[in-house]
Amino acid sequence: MSRLSLSKIILAKIVLGSLLLGSLNMPVQAESKPEVQQTATGYVFQDTNRNRKRDPGEQGLGCVRVSNGREVVCTDQAGKYELPVNDDTILFVIKPQGWRTPLSKNLTPEFYYIHKPAGSPQSKYPGVKPTGPLPASVDFPLYPQKEPAQFRAIFFGDPQPRDQKEIDYIAHDVIEELVGTDASFGVTLGDILFDDLSLFESQARGIALLGIPWYNVIGNHDINYDAPNDKLSDETFERAFGPAYYSFDYGQVHFIVLDDINWIVPEENKTKKEMEKKGHYEGGLGKEQIEFVKNDLQQIPDDQLVVLMMHIPLVGVEDRQDLYRLIEKRPFCMSISGHTHHHEHRFITKEDGWRGPKPHHHIINVTVSGSWWSGSPDERGIPHTMMADGAPNGYSIITFDGTEYDLDFRAAGRAASYQMNILAPEEVTADQTAETEIFANIFNGSERSKVEMLIGESGSWTAMEQIDEIDPSFNKLSEAENAVEGKKYRDLPKAKKSSHLWRTKLPAGLKPGTHLIRIRTVEMDGDKHQSGRVIRILPAKPAEKTASTAATEK
Repeated sequence: MSRLSLSKIILAKIVLGSLLLGSLNMPVQAESKPEVQQTATGYVFQDTNRNRKRDPGEQGLGCVRVSNGREVVCTDQAGKYELPVNDDTILFVIKPQGWRTPLSKNLTPEFYYIHKPAGSPQSKYPGVKPTGPLPASVDFPLYPQKEPAQFRAIFFGDPQPRDQKEIDYIAHDVIEELVGTDASFGVTLGDILFDDLSLFESQARGIALLGIPWYNVIGNHDINYDAPNDKLSDETFERAFGPAYYSFDYGQVHFIVLDDINWIVPEENKTKKEMEKKGHYEGGLGKEQIEFVKNDLQQIPDDQLVVLMMHIPLVGVEDRQDLYRLIEKRPFCMSISGHTHHHEHRFITKEDGWRGPKPHHHIINVTVSGSWWSGSPDERGIPHTMMADGAPNGYSIITFDGTEYDLDFRAAGRAASYQMNILAPEEVTADQTAETEIFANIFNGSERSKVEMLIGESGSWTAMEQIDEIDPSFNKLSEAENAVEGKKYRDLPKAKKSSHLWRTKLPAGLKPGTHLIRIRTVEMDGDKHQSGRVIRILPAKPAEKTASTAATEK
């Protein structure tokens, strides 16, 4: 053997040894398995004997939409559909008007079939168990029901309980007063829980006492923080409630539930230990979900009201412009979210890239947990948890009537008439009335509200000025409560500017005595509310005599 050949062999061994040694120090990359593409087929049918199985003689329902989270197809006259699936697909029926889907024991709608042959990956909170091979027929039972053009729905923003104790707060503060409601269904707008996903079942059991179907939106505190990517962050939510985005019809309204929580784990932080520290969320929808919304809306008439329900407010969603292009030409469309723990009516205009002929109405809904169950406890032991914009914790009830809708704000544990907080001093001297400010926090107020004040029985109503400032009442309360030493309750958050605060001054010339301040408002949807506060006017203090005046009098 020549020296040149021997040298090549030695060099090859050195290189091979270096590669082998290097491989021992590098993380093992799991081989990515190619997606298994299959075609799912099945029927949407009227389940006359209510056993959830398609039996001989049970009629298939034509023109019912079914989706795989991207494509949307309509069943044929026999009720049959076909859709492509891979090994991580959720098929779901889009509930049509006049029909309902099966309900779980906790009254959450069961309108879906999860296809995960290998199940969810291991996680702190378990996901979906292995579902096995794709069934020969994936069928969806439906049941007829009456759905009037006018109906009501309940909207919970961020109940967000940390533990069972706070689930009990929800039960006593909100659920008990809603038992017997005439609402057709309810929706939780995300942050169903506060990170402990083992509590999904307990939370759902409490809400089920209302006796109505209950839909759920995923929030940033409802995801798996140990997931390596956004796709796998919804696994526990999917086990409990099904797909993280979907749609359904009720009455004459089309509802779309969106997943706008994008879970991001940088590539360099993919070890399990690093993921909880380095992962973060941002508002985002993604191309697949946008494609679903596009395909879904293509089958919705322009004269039908569309309601988008999400967790992070629309203006905080990174790819919202793609969504704007799909909805901005529709004459009847609104959206609602939670997340920020304040209540606000926002009107999205061209300043945010909106190209529609009129501003888009987006509601940031009042939260059930208020300021995350903080503040001093009331006589029931439940924190008063006032929100940082000066509004109480609570929920909304929206009445839908064709293409019209009307939101009613409800403060937890209060009468339906409690719609504002009036801030005024207990007493003021007659010579100081013209300098005395009166504030009114109209909880469901907006830039389209009209707010006026009247003192006493006579006189005229005068307009109040809407201001973008911190509510002095909340600021005073939070400073006082947070300063208490040794307290056993959580601090209230820092006050934030309120979008529903009005201000004016008392009129000059008020006579000494006890007076009633009246505040009235007409909201954007025509709802009228009035409240009052008593104030005492004291006689003006006599002017102090100067030395020269005293000498003259002598």
